[in-house]
Amino acid sequence: MEKNEEEKSSSAVEVVLDDHERVVNNNGATNKKDDEEELTVEQIFEKKEKVLPWRKQLTVRAFAVSLLLAIMFSFIVMKLNLTTGIIPSLNVAAGLLGFFFVKTFTKLLEKSGLLRQPFTRQENTVIQTCVVAASGIAFSGGFGGYLFAMSERIVHQSDPTSMDYKNPKLSWMIGFLFVVSFLGLFSVVPLRKIMIIDFKLTYPSGTATAHLINSFHTPEGAKLAKKQVRELGKFFSLSFLWSFFQWFFTATDQCGFQKFYFDFSATYVGVGMICPHLVNISLLIGGILSWGIMWPLILTRKGHWYSAELDTGDMQSLKGYQVFIAIALILGDGLYNFTKVMSQTIAGMSNVMKQRRKSQLPIDADQFPSPIKSNTLSFDDERRTKLFLKDQIPTSFAIGGYVVIAAISTATLPHIFTHLKWYHIMVIYIFAPVLAFCNAFGTGLTDWSLASTYGKLAIFTIGAWAGASHGGALAGLAACGVMMNIVSTAADLMQDFKTGYMTLASPRSMFVSQAIGTAMGCVIAPCVFWIFYKAFPLGDPKSEYPAPFAIVYYEMAKLGVEGFSKLPMNCLKLCYGFFAAAILINLIRDWLGKERNWFIPLPMAMAIPFYLGPYFAIDMCVGSLILFIWQRRDRASADALAPAVASGLICGDGIWALPTSILALAGVKPPICMKFLSKGVNAKVDAFLGS
Repeated sequence: MEKNEEEKSSSAVEVVLDDHERVVNNNGATNKKDDEEELTVEQIFEKKEKVLPWRKQLTVRAFAVSLLLAIMFSFIVMKLNLTTGIIPSLNVAAGLLGFFFVKTFTKLLEKSGLLRQPFTRQENTVIQTCVVAASGIAFSGGFGGYLFAMSERIVHQSDPTSMDYKNPKLSWMIGFLFVVSFLGLFSVVPLRKIMIIDFKLTYPSGTATAHLINSFHTPEGAKLAKKQVRELGKFFSLSFLWSFFQWFFTATDQCGFQKFYFDFSATYVGVGMICPHLVNISLLIGGILSWGIMWPLILTRKGHWYSAELDTGDMQSLKGYQVFIAIALILGDGLYNFTKVMSQTIAGMSNVMKQRRKSQLPIDADQFPSPIKSNTLSFDDERRTKLFLKDQIPTSFAIGGYVVIAAISTATLPHIFTHLKWYHIMVIYIFAPVLAFCNAFGTGLTDWSLASTYGKLAIFTIGAWAGASHGGALAGLAACGVMMNIVSTAADLMQDFKTGYMTLASPRSMFVSQAIGTAMGCVIAPCVFWIFYKAFPLGDPKSEYPAPFAIVYYEMAKLGVEGFSKLPMNCLKLCYGFFAAAILINLIRDWLGKERNWFIPLPMAMAIPFYLGPYFAIDMCVGSLILFIWQRRDRASADALAPAVASGLICGDGIWALPTSILALAGVKPPICMKFLSKGVNAKVDAFLGS
């Protein structure tokens, strides 16, 4: 799950995890005459299910459900990507809805006597993997970032005279995604045994998702799933109807609830319930610091620091400070966490080698928590390891697949992006497997995927290599897409292998479902983006979908090629200060430790409102407040049902994007314009109307 544009978090799954673990354990308890013996998860399932061959885990009904959910989640992710860039985990909703749809279908078949194959947790894992892979392309495809940053709409916000841009088209977007999205799958396949069995990396999101799916397929877990589906459906309907009601008051871009101090968005209330409280508070602090203090002060320097004749939306005026200070915070936070995760990766690998030479545990249990606490495998781990190693994926297949796709990609991409040369791509593909391994290993340790950080590294290196006179900005953005897709997909696949390991899903079925989901995403995500692109003025800061990270990515690319010469006065000094502040804040957070750093804000979260504004932060804080009160009143109920309620709020509002896009394409406009005015502006309006 991605808390923001930089990192993926598993908080949504973790909220439910503890309760589900209790469900599984309680269900596994059996009473004996003298004492009560608690069975393990795999001892429970050994008596009630037979693990089917990997081909039978890949069912037509699983992929039919996956396709429907992939379309729905792609709309949700795309809407979030084009508004704030904060994308929470949808693993809970994917696993839950996949379970509900197939379970309902199989029950109907069972009653009619036509059921040939029961619904298993392995099939549930296939659905979840496929859906997350498909909807993940809506993020890693760069539709709210590097890809849209190449468009005329974004380029002309920075340089109105530039002719160096590439507007989106369905044909090249689909082709681009197909030639870059599969390389990450092949790059880490040979390392699956090392990562999962030998190194015993935890992969918190994958582990939590596995516990979730395991619990669904116990009697008590199925009862809880029914309650969760009921709550999800209820709040899905409320969120959808609320969005429908709001639409009536948005006759123009300047009308509607969204133009108040906060936007009454059910989506961000739901996101706030999923994201940790500290993320939401950090967003609010960032909004207050920037829009409440800094920007009003900089506006007083108009005519001194920048020309008084410039509009505030010009990159040489206030907008320049907003964008570049946000970039400084993002880069400072990204550099610190990149260094931190890389140092942990190197230390972890070094520790692994030392421990293996001593014939001890692959990873020190105190440093990197592992489900295995001794050299003797438990029943669960022994069974899981045996089945995980049963269906091998040949190393020759992985290496051959990588080489073939890399060759096709190297030959194809220069025709899509003329500024990106074949030797740029070849260098990326030489280093990509190493970086994919580092990202997958780091994700296994910390649950942080630094895909966009590796992408920014490609922006600066390839952009500077190409040079300003040879379209370095666009070359850097294209290189960002290549690198980001590889390392992101590699980490996602290894998370899925961990989930499959714990649910006894075959590695082959995981690989195939991830590949099919990726193929779905390569078609679905560009089509969904195309609907938004045709229906709304994407990228316009005043529109409903401003795509804030697109301009950030483009300015990063320009910065890497042109340097700091075009920044407004004193902007560079402020950037240096905020870059250092991001590193210092992270140092303080790590020095205090997890138990004491709860009041120190997150620099990455603070950076987002600097450019976009604070309106959504209030919605997210409302979501946090709802969850906090719910937990105080009934902790067990909140832990079990809050993720489903939040998912319903997000899904309902997200799906409304489909009908509203269709209405916009058909030329149907809302009948009412509602505006919120300050007291002074309202007095002027009254005076004008009175005259």
